[in-house]
Amino acid sequence: MTAVHGEELAGRAESAITELRGANASAAPLDVREHERLAKELVRAPTADLRSTGRMIRALCAENAALGGGDEPRARPRPARKPRYIPWKPLALGLAALVLLGGGAVVAVRAAAPELGASGPATDALIGLDDLATLSFSATSSGATWELDGRSVQPARRDGAFVYRPAKLADGEHTLEVSRDGPLFSTARRSFRFTVDTTPPILKLAQPAVVRMGQPLVLRGTVEPGASLVRGGKAVTLDDEGAFEVREVAAPRSLEVLATDAAGNRSRWRVPVTVAPRRPKEPLRSVHITAYGWANDELRAGVMALVRAGKINAIELDVKDEAGEIGFNPPIARAREIGAALPIYDLGKAVKELHAQGVRVIGRLVVFRDPILAAASWKAGRRAEVIQTPGGEPYAGYGGFTNFANPAVRKYNIDVAVAAAKLGIDEILYDYVRRPDGPTDSMVFPGLRGTPEAAMVRFLAESRAALAGTDTLVGASVFGIAATRPEEVAQDIPGMAREVDYIAPMVYPSHWGPGEYEVADPNGDPYEIVLRSTEDFVRQVKGTGARVVPWLQDFSLGRTYGANEVRAQIKGARDAGADEFILWDAAVTYTSDGLDAGAELPALGVDTGVPKNAPGPIRLPL
Repeated sequence: MTAVHGEELAGRAESAITELRGANASAAPLDVREHERLAKELVRAPTADLRSTGRMIRALCAENAALGGGDEPRARPRPARKPRYIPWKPLALGLAALVLLGGGAVVAVRAAAPELGASGPATDALIGLDDLATLSFSATSSGATWELDGRSVQPARRDGAFVYRPAKLADGEHTLEVSRDGPLFSTARRSFRFTVDTTPPILKLAQPAVVRMGQPLVLRGTVEPGASLVRGGKAVTLDDEGAFEVREVAAPRSLEVLATDAAGNRSRWRVPVTVAPRRPKEPLRSVHITAYGWANDELRAGVMALVRAGKINAIELDVKDEAGEIGFNPPIARAREIGAALPIYDLGKAVKELHAQGVRVIGRLVVFRDPILAAASWKAGRRAEVIQTPGGEPYAGYGGFTNFANPAVRKYNIDVAVAAAKLGIDEILYDYVRRPDGPTDSMVFPGLRGTPEAAMVRFLAESRAALAGTDTLVGASVFGIAATRPEEVAQDIPGMAREVDYIAPMVYPSHWGPGEYEVADPNGDPYEIVLRSTEDFVRQVKGTGARVVPWLQDFSLGRTYGANEVRAQIKGARDAGADEFILWDAAVTYTSDGLDAGAELPALGVDTGVPKNAPGPIRLPL
């Protein structure tokens, strides 16, 4: 019998005695069955005071039965009789003693409650994944009952104590209770209420991390309230709802953050930064023409016939070629001093005529292969502007290669690009933005800091900054092998792609060796080699803001190429995810039958919208 039950019986006994005494004094019969059952329970109680009380109630019930009460109380009261003498004073003293004994019994029961020596987490503790691994409860008393969420569990004996460690707990609220009965109906009980939360915080962004080229990055998102967010060892400010905003003046390729919730659970995230591309609103369908080709009425007429037939919507026109000649005679003092600025054609006039027909104009600018500048610089004693041999002689490959690491060389080429942009050209497509192919130990690059690959990226970044105030898009022509062997020509595709609007890989089938991309005969399988190589470039520029516009061949080298081969290349590029192209034929005689009449005009508009399917946060292992 517990102390609580003893107190309850004492209270019921007191009520019964009061009711029976009042009825007997007024000779009123009662239905005493409930009182008799109470008396029966009391006389079996383990304490003497409760048993004595039971006998008293039983006597009062018998007295009431003699008055006509009992199991079947009369419908009418019996005639009044002379009251019997009842010793009220002794009874009152006995009852008072009973009450004192009952209270004393309660105190005794409480004093007799056993010690548990139980310990565990603080009340309403929040248990995270790391805490759950070490969560334990202990008690020093033996014979205790252990219950977890109402289910019996068994502790283990360790170092003189009883220890319980949950093997696995679901997220949510839990209660562990330890109890042990003691003497005089006493019980010791200790409850531990706690909440398990093993779910790491989730990083949510308002939208994917997208930035326009040259613009600052603004990243907004949330983690759960009460969490913290750290980037690069520095805390990110969060409001009460867990919302944050990160601003970066120079947008990184990606950023990493570590989120920690109130329970100590952690999650690490990488946020890829996607550069919103600038691209023509219509897919590019273009052919190349030299400065002299544009100045030639017959060759120019052949190209314009393709425009009228709806087969091309852009013309790629040389503004500075492999010989170092700048065909539109720009007002650049050094170009005129060294004889590089030539009045071969009027670029401003050409742009106006082509724009009038909705045709897009791309200016091809050959950069570091420049025999004119290399020879003039060497002669003038500006030898750091020229790539050299280990013996200190000018590197003679390609007729002269200027030093991409030299600031004056870079500025010279950027000045040409800016001059063309001022005349309204739509795009600058850099070519030979690379080092000479061949072993690097055969070349010396005066003033080079870092790798040649990094120097090319810096040049494109400088060019982008110089053209930032114009609407001119920028592209970079690259070798087909640059996707797999970038060091051979110093062309880091992902790095370059972040500084331009498009990458133009020269994936000419005739330029691949047998077995490249597992194509046994690339020149004999134009579709397959263009498909596989272009896929590689598309993959490498993803998220950079650049698109892929491959150079395709419309010339014969090793095999005769005609309409079927041209169509096969265009289809291969399209199937690889590059639905644009620039055809190359040094003779400027293009195969009209290899082109569909689907080139959209006008092709002058530029789209700068947020790209679809930009990647969101990527969860990383801790």
